[in-house]
Amino acid sequence: MSRFIQLHLLTSYPPANLNRDDLGRPKTAKMGGFDRLRVSSQSLKRAWRTSEVFQQVMSDHIGTRTKEMGLKIYQNFIEKGVRHKSAMEWSGKIAGVFGKLKTLSRKEKEKIKELPDEERKKKELLELEIEQLVHFSPEEEKEIRTLVDKIIAQGSGPEKDELRLLCDGASAVDIALFGRMLASAPTYNVEAACQVAHAISVHPVVIEDDYFTAVDDLNDRSEDAGAAHIGETGFAAGLFYSYICINRELLTENLGGDEEMARKAIKAFTEAAVKVAPTGKQNSFGSRAYASYVMAEKGEQQPRSLSVAFLKPITSGDSDDFGRAAVTALSRQQQNMDKVYDDCADHRYTINTFTGEGSLEELLTFISK
Repeated sequence: MSRFIQLHLLTSYPPANLNRDDLGRPKTAKMGGFDRLRVSSQSLKRAWRTSEVFQQVMSDHIGTRTKEMGLKIYQNFIEKGVRHKSAMEWSGKIAGVFGKLKTLSRKEKEKIKELPDEERKKKELLELEIEQLVHFSPEEEKEIRTLVDKIIAQGSGPEKDELRLLCDGASAVDIALFGRMLASAPTYNVEAACQVAHAISVHPVVIEDDYFTAVDDLNDRSEDAGAAHIGETGFAAGLFYSYICINRELLTENLGGDEEMARKAIKAFTEAAVKVAPTGKQNSFGSRAYASYVMAEKGEQQPRSLSVAFLKPITSGDSDDFGRAAVTALSRQQQNMDKVYDDCADHRYTINTFTGEGSLEELLTFISK
């Protein structure tokens, strides 16, 4: 069995703002002395793990990332007739297993005492929020629901032994792929089996501005013929290089040794990576795209990215077609690395929409078998 699976993707997006910075403009990075468009790995991973493509296949084996599990538990207690004070206490004990909870200051607590009951209760619920985002496995959510029912039946809060709710996440595919860190319970941390690089454009870019207006449909223009709204948003188009590495052995280990589950996860994840675009500003730009080129590699060799193929950016002088020029640069870099370091992979398979070669079905079979 090949330990490492590496995916090299070239995906072209028309004018878009897929992943914004703190000013609302497309993210960038400087590479090879030139400004490039960038889509963060966090944006890509979230788009893929929450996509319909991935969810349909792995629906019963996907975890939940949230700070608000304590509030969800509280609402469960309330719906089953538990009073506010007890629901707060018991929910806090359960949620506290997974991380440190927020606490209101003494001044804040004194202040909310003066509020009407409903407003006071809403403020108190802030103390059920976990400070750190926690990735809950399906088993853990099931254990929580079972404990809630048990507490209600016995009419008293959970015992210490009953609060052993943390699991190793053996069936949570997204935890197995992307890992989990629990500062308060490091024993249950999970090392990520999948690394995703920030996608970066293979050519230089200049961020442009879209000045737009919106018209009020009920304005008869008898007094004011101007726009009802004026706005501005940044955008750019780019051909991106993306790199993904999956440690199949670690993924299988994270899934409790379930090789069939690991195979399904790799196949579903790869299809999502090839087909699913980040969701940023999609309603404004409709910039959905499939990968135009994919090189998949399998082997025991130490993984390596091929981003250096684009250290010198692709420019109009290289080819009349950026896509074909990028494929040529990527293939040349792979071959040169093989010459210098010996074969960096045992097996390869490519699909190329510029030439119509390969098929997605064969690609998925190649990486998953």
